[in-house]
Amino acid sequence: MRFQKLKRIVEQQDTTAGKVFDLFLQTLIVLSLFAFSLETIPELSIYEDWFFRIEEFVVTIFTLEYITRLIVADKKLKFVFSLGGIVDLLAIAPFYISKGIIDLRIIRIFRLMRVFRVLKLLRYSRAVRRFVHAFNSIKEELIVFFIATVFILYLASAGIYFFEHDAQPEQFKSIFHSMWWALATLTTVGYGDIYPVTFGGKLFTFVVLLIGLGVVSVPSALLASALAHKDSLDIKSLSKDKRHPIVNKKD
Repeated sequence: MRFQKLKRIVEQQDTTAGKVFDLFLQTLIVLSLFAFSLETIPELSIYEDWFFRIEEFVVTIFTLEYITRLIVADKKLKFVFSLGGIVDLLAIAPFYISKGIIDLRIIRIFRLMRVFRVLKLLRYSRAVRRFVHAFNSIKEELIVFFIATVFILYLASAGIYFFEHDAQPEQFKSIFHSMWWALATLTTVGYGDIYPVTFGGKLFTFVVLLIGLGVVSVPSALLASALAHKDSLDIKSLSKDKRHPIVNKKD
């Protein structure tokens, strides 16, 4: 009985105890990130011991949470390699790894990895879970689109190299050097550190920019469509549930 009660608290968010448990962990995440940010202020270095104690306390709680989730998981190996399990492990691993390292520079790197702790907040957001479901429903389309984007990126790099290499040999040394320009242009960022000077290069840039608008808008459209589809399914399921206050009315 105690095991099942613990399982409901840890895995379910529709109970009072589960909501309190989630709220407590969310508060710890925010506290940890806030303390981590304060550590970077040089004037507050005198409070380093306090920051370390806060970190120890937070890591202890997160470690107990990870162990508890592992114990109550029906398929433990699946939990370990799931997104939630990996995020939970990343939240505590830097602390333990840095304990066994002498080089202070490497310790700083692992301390910086604590920013991954913010990903734990994703576990407790229903809106984020909706996005995850939406992404899962269009993952094949996104993979195809990603492959197409990489192909377009290469073509843009090769094209601008052809137009600009002779005019700007230092900026566009090779196709690989041109990829930075192609990436900035396709994403419509346009930093302006590298830009075409020839007429052909400018005309080609115009074409790439038009393609870039599609590169940015297509994933957004796919995600919006998936979210709208999921919302319609949720509404239909609720309308069929007799216990739900939604009542189908004729026009």
